[in-house]
Amino acid sequence: MMTKESIRDLIAARIDCTEIEVLGDDGAHFEATIVSPAFDGKSRVARHQLVYAALGDHMREAIHALSFKTLTPAEREGGRG
Repeated sequence: MMTKESIRDLIAARIDCTEIEVLGDDGAHFEATIVSPAFDGKSRVARHQLVYAALGDHMREAIHALSFKTLTPAEREGGRG
């Protein structure tokens, strides 16, 4: 079973993040806000692909639903998200 901590750890291990907040405590449905300089210059789709790649097979096998926002540090400081 996935936890919000295990999702956070998977993302942090594969993406250089300045902030990761994962909410959800039913073991299947999660929400995340991920702030990373790795997202700079990338489209929304490319950002999401990075997150899906970081989670790998867990997205198909252990995580039922994950909604997330991806922001650069500048976007976060500017008030987006």
